[in-house]
Amino acid sequence: MDHAEVLALHDRDLRERARPSGPGARVERTGRVVRQVADADGWNCILWTDLDEIDADAAIAEQIAYFTGLGRDFEWKLYGHDLPTDLGQRLTAAGFTPEPQETLMIGEIAALALDAELPDGIRLLPATDRAGVDLVADVHEKAFGTDSSRLRSSLLAQLAGDPDTVVAVVALAGDEPVSAARMELVPGTKFAGLWGGGTVESWRGRGIYRALVAHRARIAADRGYHYIQVDASDQSRPILERLGLAPLTTTTPYVYEP
Repeated sequence: MDHAEVLALHDRDLRERARPSGPGARVERTGRVVRQVADADGWNCILWTDLDEIDADAAIAEQIAYFTGLGRDFEWKLYGHDLPTDLGQRLTAAGFTPEPQETLMIGEIAALALDAELPDGIRLLPATDRAGVDLVADVHEKAFGTDSSRLRSSLLAQLAGDPDTVVAVVALAGDEPVSAARMELVPGTKFAGLWGGGTVESWRGRGIYRALVAHRARIAADRGYHYIQVDASDQSRPILERLGLAPLTTTTPYVYEP
């Protein structure tokens, strides 16, 4: 896999030419900025920019004014190779708060090690209705310690309005949900994104996360996708590297709250 070529393809297809991430959202291009606009429960964000030292501050101020006018907090999704090189410092100076940095990892599905199996006693349940989404949200709250109300509403909307673009799955030990994950399929591109993979603390270290990555990657391959991409935490990066994904750049969410 040519890393530079795949990163450029990722930037073009998933960022510059992005499609809305769910029903009710829209993608807009304004000047040299591509943004997604959604309702209060959706993902409002800056997806892609083509800025330089001269126009960066004005573009930042323009986006703050726009989303503040809507009464929305929003995220500026900054990648390590975005320009200008001090864009993160400029965002912080403008009032954004950086969240933990992650690593953008991409793998060519045909070259990945996808033979990981679930441990004994664990079974998978596709989340295709409200009951399944509730299980996904329950695992999310236990695994990450964060509120899952936005995840619940956005996943329900996507399953209802555009079900072919999302796959969600829960791992059960008996009737207990112990791990969950989802996958976003982007029609018209070669990419499927793996998101929200998490395991409750008492069940970590048993290979469930690895098996869920392999499970979703096999589904993506069956549906004709060539690459999977993940925004990986420091905890998941070693597992993904062993599966064959490569780190291509970093990504940091900068959050602005009006």
